[in-house]
Amino acid sequence: MSDKSESSAAGESGSSSRFRHLLPYLAAHKTALTLALMLSVLGAGASLVQPLLVNQVIGRVEAGQALGSLVVILAVLVVLSGVLGGLQTYILQRTGVAVVFAARRGLVRSILNLPIKEFDRRRTGDLVSRVGSDTTLLYGVLTQGLVDAAGGSLVFIGALTAMLIIDPVMLALTLSVVAISVVTVTVLSKRIRRASLEQQRRVGDLGAAVERVLSGIRTVRAANATEREIAKIDRQSRGAFEAGLEVARISAFIVPISGIAMQASFLIVLGVGGYRVASGTISLADLVAFILFLFMMIGPLSSVLGAITSVNQALGAITRIREVTTSPSETDDDVKIDLVSPSSTAAVSFEEVTFSYGDETTDDELSGQSHPSSPVLVGLSFEVQRGSRTAIVGPSGAGKSTVLALLERFYDPSSGVVRLNGTNVRDITRTSLRSQIGYVEQDAPVLAGTIGENLRLVADSATDDECRAVLASVNLDAVLGRSPMGLEASVGEDGVMLSGGERQRLAIARTLLNAPPILLLDESTSSLDSLNEVLLRDAIDAISAQRTLIVIAHRLSTVVDADQIIVLDGGRIVGVGTHSELLFTTPLYQRLAEHQLLA
Repeated sequence: MSDKSESSAAGESGSSSRFRHLLPYLAAHKTALTLALMLSVLGAGASLVQPLLVNQVIGRVEAGQALGSLVVILAVLVVLSGVLGGLQTYILQRTGVAVVFAARRGLVRSILNLPIKEFDRRRTGDLVSRVGSDTTLLYGVLTQGLVDAAGGSLVFIGALTAMLIIDPVMLALTLSVVAISVVTVTVLSKRIRRASLEQQRRVGDLGAAVERVLSGIRTVRAANATEREIAKIDRQSRGAFEAGLEVARISAFIVPISGIAMQASFLIVLGVGGYRVASGTISLADLVAFILFLFMMIGPLSSVLGAITSVNQALGAITRIREVTTSPSETDDDVKIDLVSPSSTAAVSFEEVTFSYGDETTDDELSGQSHPSSPVLVGLSFEVQRGSRTAIVGPSGAGKSTVLALLERFYDPSSGVVRLNGTNVRDITRTSLRSQIGYVEQDAPVLAGTIGENLRLVADSATDDECRAVLASVNLDAVLGRSPMGLEASVGEDGVMLSGGERQRLAIARTLLNAPPILLLDESTSSLDSLNEVLLRDAIDAISAQRTLIVIAHRLSTVVDADQIIVLDGGRIVGVGTHSELLFTTPLYQRLAEHQLLA
């Protein structure tokens, strides 16, 4: 998927992102939020009483009366307000961290359950960015606004009411300034959301660019392309920088607004209030109380304005998060069959299967038009008998690996039926389906971690002895002797501490450890020398007894003993038979055999 199309998709998702989309993240913490709100209300009450007490103190001082316990009560209320504020801050920050934690868990689950085709068109670095930086913005919703704004609203209303009682004229002047600031922030907040979304998207692009280079760092270094790649990442960094500057520019208008409103209101109240005190309209005590209430009103207003900003930034992040969490997942909701009982002699069968990648269409970025994508497989029909060995051969791009991907249900056919033990694979839960299939991919991936962790990926209950035995079966026991850590020795990022052949054998050992009824090997001996290939073939022969084996062949030695060889060309079957039969009946196979099937 192009950047342009990703942006378009995000934009469409963004149009539906509203405050209600934040509520599910907050609902799980309603008890803590309610407690924080109660503390906010109590703090608001304690704050509102203080100007009234100050009014009483000034009045008694002017009248020459004793202050009594007023000063003590005022001091207690000041301390109480501080304590309540501290407790509220802790609860909100703790809840904010919990919200981010829950959002990340949900997002990771959604990402790992995306259909394989989504990983074909999305960039890994961008997905990682959504888990990291996008979810972090949810923290600000709680710590920089919402509950503070809710509690502050009570202070605002209380202060407003008290100011109305003290002097309606000065209140009207004050509200005129406040109204201008609120309208201004409301208008700018929409730009904040758009700018924040663009900033997060740019950060995602940067993450994708860095991930791309790091995944091929050895190739980059060997090609002397380090500086060129740095320049490319610099351009992505500048894009993120410029998007961040746009957010900063808008924020630069929003942040001072509350301060300007407060200063303007204070100057107006001070000037008009001084005149009204001089004229005897209000007392000095009332003016002081009014000013204190003014400060109390402006403070919550700042919280409300801050909440508007933080919520709109979070909504920008929610747009990107929801783009993943609302995407279709690899689901078995409509599947009822958990266990597969053989209902035919064929372990695997393809019936008129046609398949094309890209949801049947691809976008031509230059013309802006959509065109049907070319099918990878066309009308494919064959059977693999239970307990037999089938080899699939053909030139590069013939569709060999796609056959195995359809059997694993990484994709579903555009038309036709794939059956396992006579049952349509669409009717079997993916968990049950994949538990009966061992799959060794063409690139033989090894995950960062230890040797033992890689082996137990498919059999988490395997014992150390079982792990060592399966490593010996693929001639990898010597690898354990390199480190006193044994099975706990690290294999490095992407298995970099192992050779290509060792990575391939470790991937095969991982599959053999589970010993499933069906084994799928995608050119699994391509990186092995002749000695290790013989040892591995012996291991596969031993483990595949009474099991069904489907192998994409790379070498002639892998093919000659197969019970059935399927020859593919351009997504179509051009020959089926044994090695000796195909040498006489299928010209393509003859040519492949002449070149040791290295095409």
